[in-house]
Amino acid sequence: MNGYALTDLLPHAGGMMLLDKIIRFDDQSMVAEVIVNGNGLFGDEQSVPALVGIEYMAQAISAHSGMMDKIAGRQSYLGFLLGTRLYTSNVASFLTGAVLTVHVKIVLQEQGLGVFDCKITAPGVLVEAKLNVYQPKSEHNRVLTE
Repeated sequence: MNGYALTDLLPHAGGMMLLDKIIRFDDQSMVAEVIVNGNGLFGDEQSVPALVGIEYMAQAISAHSGMMDKIAGRQSYLGFLLGTRLYTSNVASFLTGAVLTVHVKIVLQEQGLGVFDCKITAPGVLVEAKLNVYQPKSEHNRVLTE
């Protein structure tokens, strides 16, 4: 989407790259897709704990930030997950192979601090949370580009 691969948008690699594709985005939100991987990094061959959904959400936020930086021609910086509020899930785990849709939307973004409404959906799955993030803009925190 928009000519950028996920590897262009996220500072993750290998087994830590949890998003599979960007479905759509705008300046305030992003929708991404995750195919639950049973590689043993976060779960087993059958399932991954639903709390890993927080990382799916955080990576979608990071991808949104990376996309906005690329479009604007700005330097990208690493971001940090500060906390999660109001986390609810109707499932204890995600089944391996399940296709999850991750929705993130900016509630507040100011001076590097951000609050995002996040949701993960799939048939029979609803996970919701608010994620608080921080992205300091310093030379020690910039994402290296090739």
